[in-house]
Amino acid sequence: MTPIHALLAFTAWTLLLVALVFLYRGLRFMQGTPINAWPRGNKPADDAPLVKRIEDAHANCLENLPLFAVIVLAAADLGKLDLIAPFAAFVFYARVAQSLAHLSGTGKAAVFVRANFWVAQLGLMGYMLSLLLK
Repeated sequence: MTPIHALLAFTAWTLLLVALVFLYRGLRFMQGTPINAWPRGNKPADDAPLVKRIEDAHANCLENLPLFAVIVLAAADLGKLDLIAPFAAFVFYARVAQSLAHLSGTGKAAVFVRANFWVAQLGLMGYMLSLLLK
């Protein structure tokens, strides 16, 4: 997987998560829930716990996607994609693993696993950035 493919995969994963939330809300709307039942930053108490976790996993993606995009696109612009190629796919893999851990629950073990995959992403992105800045 090239760095550009990893960036596109990361973007597709982020899009999939928000599409799942949109699908859930669309189904709820079709069942009579008012269209304005989901105010920004205020999760309804009657939303399914899994949907709340999907929303949070999507928000986590949005936090790191711009950072990853800048690194990959800067590498492309600098003609240095080969420097980050060995690591870029692992950022995406760690992102998916973090999201899946997020979706699995909120117990201590799930949060610990999720945090470790997040640290892996940060470490990989930091390392790739350092390679580009040399």
